[in-house]
Amino acid sequence: MARPGPLRRQRVDIPLLLTALLLTLFGIAMVFSAGQTDVPDKGLVGLWQRQLAFFFVALGATWVITRGTVRLIEWSAWPLYLLSIVLLLATFVFGSGAGTASSMKGWLTIAGRRIGQPSELAKLATTLMLARMLAMQRERIRSLVELWRPLMVVGIPWLLVMAQPDLGTGIVFIGICFAMLFWAGVPWQLLVMLASPGVSLVLAFSTGVWGAWFLILVALVLWYRPYLVEGVVLVVANVVMGVVAPLLWDKLKPYQQQRFLVFLDPNIDAKGSGYNVIQSQVAIGSGGLFGKGFTLGSQKRLNFLPEQQTDFIFAVVGEELGFLGVSVALALFLALLLRSTRVATRAADAFPSLVAFGLMSAWFVHVMVNVGMTLNLMPVTGIPLPFFSYGGSFLLVSWLAVAVLLRISAEGRGQADGLGL
Repeated sequence: MARPGPLRRQRVDIPLLLTALLLTLFGIAMVFSAGQTDVPDKGLVGLWQRQLAFFFVALGATWVITRGTVRLIEWSAWPLYLLSIVLLLATFVFGSGAGTASSMKGWLTIAGRRIGQPSELAKLATTLMLARMLAMQRERIRSLVELWRPLMVVGIPWLLVMAQPDLGTGIVFIGICFAMLFWAGVPWQLLVMLASPGVSLVLAFSTGVWGAWFLILVALVLWYRPYLVEGVVLVVANVVMGVVAPLLWDKLKPYQQQRFLVFLDPNIDAKGSGYNVIQSQVAIGSGGLFGKGFTLGSQKRLNFLPEQQTDFIFAVVGEELGFLGVSVALALFLALLLRSTRVATRAADAFPSLVAFGLMSAWFVHVMVNVGMTLNLMPVTGIPLPFFSYGGSFLLVSWLAVAVLLRISAEGRGQADGLGL
């Protein structure tokens, strides 16, 4: 009988792991800086120590996941998805808000203590579940009707998140959905038609702009030639959205209306809803090329910068480290996104490839919206910056995503590339 050979060495995607580690350490340093203020603030005391503790817990969870297999991850999609739905439902009973999202019920809170945000787990679980469903699709999707299953998978947690209400996280779910459908081979024309009612809703503020969009949509429908019923329903849905947009605006809560108005002009409420964006722009603009120095940002030290440890931590980077620090942070995020996409392209089969691309798209939306929010290029939605913003559940789930990517990379094609060769 032949003697068993030595155990095969676990392959590690060094570039991916190193990028995630650098982002996390950079983020913990900025959380530490956010707590260095001249104005006493008990809410900022000890945050970086807790974030560091969460990081060590996340590393332990990462090690456990990388010991498993992609098939085990695929098997866990259903249980995780159902668990996330139950936890999202629980927030309507045991939920509370915090920071710029104090009016929502996104944090699971028991005995006055916030335990975490179930929506973070739901993003990961939905990505796994959607990947599993799309991987089982034997034929390429060619019509809107065939999208009902994947849309239901994303739609259930999305509706629960929007009911909290949490617009920022809701945007992430939409980004994950469209990115994964695209990666699964759904024609871009079909994705445009799927998104068209939402686009009509947004563009309805201008009759001329909406009219131009509607003509483009009609031309696209005539070119793609969907089923007659689908085409008619699609056109009617866009007309309805254009008509009911003013009515839906009246249904929004005052603070939600104010956020959109402030996005167009922060100065209309400079001491109220526009204060956050104005202070963020001042902080980033004052950083210049090299910044004011680590922990030395005046806007931050005087507590003029709102939620500087979470939603607006990127403004701390801009103020204290300047354009150079911002460039380094964005370069690290770009490296993470590119490496994740590479993992997706080299995955062994459809499921891990879809998972990798879905996780990448979630990070992309987070970075785009958070950075855009601090620069007033996006409305303030209370969405955190991955690996930077303070928050245990967010950091933990971010590293769970890294662990899944590491496992996919280890089992993918051309694994030697994961050694950095």
